[in-house]
Amino acid sequence: MTKIIECIPNFSEGRNEAVIEGLAAIAKSTPGVTLLDYSADTSHNRSVFTLIGDLDGIKSAVIALAKYAVEHIDLTKHEGEHPRMGAVDVIPFVPIKGVAMEECVALSKEVGEAIATQVGIPVFLYESSASAPGRTNLAAIRKGQFEGMAAKMEKSEWKPDYGDSAPHPTAGVVAVGARMPLVAFNVNLSTSDVNIANNIAKIIRGSSGGLKYCKAIGILLEDRNIAQVSMNMVNYEGTPLYRAVELIKAEAKRYGVHVTGTELIGLAPAKALIDCAEYYMQLEAFDYNRQVLENHLF
Repeated sequence: MTKIIECIPNFSEGRNEAVIEGLAAIAKSTPGVTLLDYSADTSHNRSVFTLIGDLDGIKSAVIALAKYAVEHIDLTKHEGEHPRMGAVDVIPFVPIKGVAMEECVALSKEVGEAIATQVGIPVFLYESSASAPGRTNLAAIRKGQFEGMAAKMEKSEWKPDYGDSAPHPTAGVVAVGARMPLVAFNVNLSTSDVNIANNIAKIIRGSSGGLKYCKAIGILLEDRNIAQVSMNMVNYEGTPLYRAVELIKAEAKRYGVHVTGTELIGLAPAKALIDCAEYYMQLEAFDYNRQVLENHLF
């Protein structure tokens, strides 16, 4: 495979195992695509899939997955902690090998147009594919969520890039775009008070003046009765994971709580984790390229 693209579609379903396995079956059976990982969270009521493949394979898989999601996920009956606006909520494309960002942008536009015409879901382009500066940030597109999207789309500035100017009645809308790798990363707290998680999230996220490349919200994991700071680290070199963890630990002390654990959602680049090892092990004069065995082998 000379060109490899990663695609990480997020679906607004984390509880119905039959639907999740149906999505996985489609991904596994599409030629030119490998399903690397998929995971579901019942509190978020969301599942995240990680695919790699060539341009044609990824395009075919994503369109088929979107069709399945429309047929099997009804947002009028959906509840969960994670913000959402669509049955298939977001479809990012990431260049991995032999592919330029411009090719991922072009693919996102092809897929976006196909989803709008073949599946019937309005599409907003975001990140590097955004058609306007105000649409670069996924959070700006998703604001209002599924319930508020119809009124939002009546405004001229929120006309979708592809499809009707009204959300699909049960599947909403979807954001499609090209971006660099990010790390979906969560930190769990020793409290059930979601206000504490919200306060910490506001302090650490870049939009509030915190860590530049951190997006964060506070949520309650009802099945475990704990609060969580849920993050997207959009540039793990500009803002390392350990920096977010240490800042959350410091802020949590103000409320008499502590960090009980962290979790990755989907896959993460090795360097994002090795940077944490370097920090916590206090490695001196560490050379990632020279001293990591796998870098020499692969």
